[in-house]
Amino acid sequence: MNAALTRQLDEIPMTFLNLEEIPTRSFALSDERAPFETEAHTHSRHQLLYAVSGTLHLSVNGARWFLPPRRAAWIQAGVVHQVRAQQPISLRTIYLNPKLDPLPGVECCVFEVTPLAREMILFGMRWGPEQGEEALAESYFSTLAGLCSLWGAEKARFCLPVARSAELERAMRFALERLEEGPTLHDAARVAFVSPRTLNRRFQAETGTTWREFIHAARMIQAMELLASGDLSVTEVAARVGFDSPGAFTKAFRAYTGELPSAFRRHHAADDGTP
Repeated sequence: MNAALTRQLDEIPMTFLNLEEIPTRSFALSDERAPFETEAHTHSRHQLLYAVSGTLHLSVNGARWFLPPRRAAWIQAGVVHQVRAQQPISLRTIYLNPKLDPLPGVECCVFEVTPLAREMILFGMRWGPEQGEEALAESYFSTLAGLCSLWGAEKARFCLPVARSAELERAMRFALERLEEGPTLHDAARVAFVSPRTLNRRFQAETGTTWREFIHAARMIQAMELLASGDLSVTEVAARVGFDSPGAFTKAFRAYTGELPSAFRRHHAADDGTP
C-alpha cells in the first residue's frame, strides 16, 4: 500500500508500514486508527479486512460497502479500492500470499463474520509482519484461505452504488448528507445542475437502480451504522435517517435486514478484539 495515500481527517499523525517492503508472504496487522480516508490504492497480497470496533466504508468496483463489526471484506490482490472510517476504529487485517487464491476471479466480497471466522481472524494476530514464516503460521494462513472460500460463498448485501459521473456524484453526496431531511430527486438535480428527468435517467443507467431505491438503501445502511455504534436509541436513529415514526422505521429496517433494529444493535455491537 502507498502509505502516503492515507489522509487523516483530523490531522492526528500516525505511523504507517510500507506493506510492499515486507518480505513475509502472509501476515496479520492489528491497528487502532483515528478517522481516516484513503485514496484509490492496491495491495500485492489478498486482504481480509475486519473491524472489531467502529465501522468501515469500502469502495470497490462500482459499489460502496458498509462494514460494521461482525462483517468482513475479502479484497483480491491487485484490486483498486478505497477505505474510510468516520470514527475511531480498531482494525484486524490479514494479508495473504497471492498464491493462496481461495476465491479465484472474485475481486471483492463482503460476508458476515461467524464466531469461527472471528476467532480465526483474531488468532492470526500473533503472526505480524516481523514474525517470519514458521510452519504453524503457514498452516494457519493456508487454512484461513480455505475457509474464506466458504465464507465468501455467503455474500452479504448492504451496499450502495458508486457514481461514474461528476453530476451523479454531486447528487449522491447531497442526498447522503441530508437523509434526515428526506432529499428529493428535484433537490438533487438542482445541485447536480441537470434536470430531474436527466438525473433520473442517468441514475438508472449508471447504477442500475432508481433514486427511490438508492435513498431507501442509504437510509438503512446509515441506520445500521448508527445502531452498531450503540450511542443512539432506536427512536433517535429513526429520526436521523428521515423516519417520522419509529414503527415505520422498524418495519422498513426488518424488511431490509431481516432483523429488528434492537436485535441488530445487540448482534453487531463492537467486541473487545481479544482472541
